[in-house]
Amino acid sequence: MFGRGKTTVGLDIGSSAIKVAEIESRSDGLHLVNYGVGDLVPEAIVDGEIMDRQMVVEAVQNLLESRGIKQRRVASGIAGRGVIVKKITMERLDPKDAREAIHWEAEQHVPYDINDVSLDFEILGLDVGPKQMQVLLVAAKKDLVSTHADLIREAGLTPTVIDINSFAVQNAAEANYDFGPDEIVALVNVGAELTNVNIVRGGVPLYTQDLSIGGQSFVEGLQKRFQVSRDEAVAAAKGTDAGASLDIDAAVKVFGDELGVGIERSIAYLKSSGEAERVDRILLCGGGARIHGLPQALAERQRVPVELVDPLRKISFAPGVFGTDDPKTVAPQLTVAIGLALRKAQEK
Repeated sequence: MFGRGKTTVGLDIGSSAIKVAEIESRSDGLHLVNYGVGDLVPEAIVDGEIMDRQMVVEAVQNLLESRGIKQRRVASGIAGRGVIVKKITMERLDPKDAREAIHWEAEQHVPYDINDVSLDFEILGLDVGPKQMQVLLVAAKKDLVSTHADLIREAGLTPTVIDINSFAVQNAAEANYDFGPDEIVALVNVGAELTNVNIVRGGVPLYTQDLSIGGQSFVEGLQKRFQVSRDEAVAAAKGTDAGASLDIDAAVKVFGDELGVGIERSIAYLKSSGEAERVDRILLCGGGARIHGLPQALAERQRVPVELVDPLRKISFAPGVFGTDDPKTVAPQLTVAIGLALRKAQEK
């Protein structure tokens, strides 16, 4: 009999839904033992700001209770305008002496008072030029971090990790895919209000940016174009039978073009900085990635392979975990939650 370990829980609080993934580390590998997705009313979180705190707290509590998740310690993530991820080049220093100098250097790159942010960094290379080193700088507004952590505590949980959502996506992708050392991958997390683009090579983020488009704007566009209810528009976006009467191909192409423009701007920046000339592959995740036909529309524009992330390619799960749901349909929406849970599971 395989040994069983403690479970780890990843909690992803998005603007339209809450996602949770519970992973158990066993002697035979990692297993998804539970998951859940709970919808939020549109007014609960707007532009990343929590408008109805009690509603979000109750939604978290109800989701974990309904799914029978007993583990109270969770890893969660933040995203949006209060998060800065940037790669910088600066004077080479001994890693032991780097923290103070990087703190001062960060003031030049973070558009907030440095005293108002939580700052972390990783030295990526000590020899990138004449007496220069490369540093990955990560900053998050302290009030964003504390507000998020307090909300989790109000739900009766203990936040063991507050991560960055784009890093959670990267963690989930790298745990499930065998990327080549020089392969450049665009990880595109299509949320309800924002889309995060994280271009990665060899485990290192080359460029990260947020685009002000998401699944919500696509659904609202369908409602306006076809004069239908939100439920009908969502059904059409997902490609279900209930929405089959709407021809959304043109709308999907427009949305794919908007995403493509954002990705192309990222590539243009990488070209100008001499970091990269291209993207080899695009992996889509998030609730908005399930828009029917989006991978094909984006692939036609970008002329590179585009696919939905499968964050369970190398993670086992019992057939009964998903019940009547199709794992391939649900999994892309769970990518952040799985990446968060993996961070703790992999430390065990």
